[in-house]
Amino acid sequence: MVVDYLERALSIDIQLIQATCDPLNDPLLLQDQIDLAFICGLPLVRYQHIVPGQLQPIVAPIMQADRYQNRPIYCADVIVHANSQFRTFADLRDTIVCYNDPGSNSGYYLLCHYLWKHHDPTHFFSQALPSGSHQNSMRWVIEGKADCAAIDSTVLDQEFRLFPQFAEQLKILTSLPFCTIPPLVMAQHLGVDLIHQCQSALLQPDCTLQEAMSAMQVQCYTAVTLDDYDMIAKLYTEVVAAGYKL
Repeated sequence: MVVDYLERALSIDIQLIQATCDPLNDPLLLQDQIDLAFICGLPLVRYQHIVPGQLQPIVAPIMQADRYQNRPIYCADVIVHANSQFRTFADLRDTIVCYNDPGSNSGYYLLCHYLWKHHDPTHFFSQALPSGSHQNSMRWVIEGKADCAAIDSTVLDQEFRLFPQFAEQLKILTSLPFCTIPPLVMAQHLGVDLIHQCQSALLQPDCTLQEAMSAMQVQCYTAVTLDDYDMIAKLYTEVVAAGYKL
């Protein structure tokens, strides 16, 4: 719907494709053949070290839920089974954790950073299992394949809306610190004028796009810059420097 709107608003043709590999290894991105992209914050800041200045964040969504404080932020919710006896994060010592992807900010690095800062990181979990997606992690906790997982809060919100039974089977034990939500970025090769036009259009959506945004619990889009993702870069750098892995 975002792509359709930009085509209408700017009278341009846009081909929407789904990436088939990690952004850090995407040949189209590395060859500067991508004009716009929806990308997570951590791959974005890591990619900046590979090709500095190629991508410019223009907008990020502000979600409707009160906990997002009218800001373009999200967090990682640490979930456990609703019937479990876990009451605090410390209760999770020596349990099995699962994670969506080892390159994920919400599912992996925020959890690593929290352990490094607040707990003995050496032998906290007994086992860490890759699930392949946040949705799989949620199902693994429900099915008892894992005891806990850190889930992108916006994904968790959406899954609870789509599958109300999940909200009855899972509970949030704690939420890890907020970060700036994944942005829409544009390639600098498009030029200042077109980048500004796209940004302005998304800051003033028409009724059709606004209806689609509301259905996904997006309140609005707001302007962001690369500086807004400094916290993600800092957390990642600290975890890597500490040599910590789940």
